[in-house]
Order: sequence, then structure tokens, then C-alpha cells
Amino acid sequence: MASNEEHYTMPRGELDKPAKILIVVAPYYRQIADQMIEGAQAEIEAWGATHDLVEVPGALEVPTAIGIAERMSNFDGYVALGCVIRGETTHYETVCNDSSRGITLLGLQGLCIGNGILTVENMDQAQARAEVAGQNKGGGAAAAALHLIALSRKWGASRKGVGFQPSRDELQIASAAKDTPTA
Repeated sequence: MASNEEHYTMPRGELDKPAKILIVVAPYYRQIADQMIEGAQAEIEAWGATHDLVEVPGALEVPTAIGIAERMSNFDGYVALGCVIRGETTHYETVCNDSSRGITLLGLQGLCIGNGILTVENMDQAQARAEVAGQNKGGGAAAAALHLIALSRKWGASRKGVGFQPSRDELQIASAAKDTPTA
């Protein structure tokens, strides 16, 4: 989107209880990453949520880090930040497509993720999108994650323990077997 175009931004929502957000950033372009982090942190705090921050080597590692955090911690949502600038090889397409696909697949599994990985042609485009006083894509990614959290809470979604749940009979059998002495 050109910087001179108008676009709609949803009003800030409300959460029924505080949320804990993990910001996962690939700081390959440090100046861009720092601006995006600043925007994301400000938006998260404006919602009354808390955040942690981790850095990964590159945009391809962002979805993996989010997947690990989802399995091993207790975050309500995630903000993916980074910047991929077109170079001379097809590596740009691979990084853009695969990082986006990984984030999308995690989202389709029920994770609340705001994707703020910039995919741009040059540093000027990255700067325009990262600046907090400009397009503030870091803040926008945080807002997206928080809106998804609010929506999932509205619908009563339980993200943990989704999938196979043993029946009460199976739990009683397993408990009885555990209490039965062996020879």
C-alpha cells in the first residue's frame, strides 16, 4: 500500500481479562526491527496486555519459535516481526512465502498471531512501514493478534488441550490400573 493511500484501521478492542503476548522478532535489519518492536509494545500496552520479546536469526525461524512457545509456555497470542528486502536471488521469494505460510498454518491451528513480517523491495519501503509515526506495521500486527484473542475469547475458544480427550471411563481404567499391584 502506498504511504499516501487512506486505509481503515479497526478501533482498539477490549479484553475480558489481561493477555500475555510473545513478540518474536527477526532483527536482521536492526533499525527496522527496533521501530516495529516499539510500535508493537505500545499497542500491546494500550490494550492493557503484557509482553515478552524473543529474537530469532531470521524470518524463516519466526513460525518455528512461535510453535515452540505455544507448546511449551502460556502465551495468549503472538506478534511476528521482521523484514525481508528483495535481493538479487530467488531467496527473497522463499523467505517471504515460507515464513508467511508457516504463520498462516499456525493461525489455522487456532493460534492468535499478528503477522508483521515486512516484504518489501527496498529500505525506503521498509522504513515507511516500520516507523511508529508512519504506517506502524508493528503496532498493526500487535493489534491483529489482540483482536484475534478478543474474538477467540468471545467465542469461548479453549486453545490448550484441543484434540483427543480421553473419556472418563478411560481415565478411571488408567487410574485403577496404576493402583493395582503387580506381581
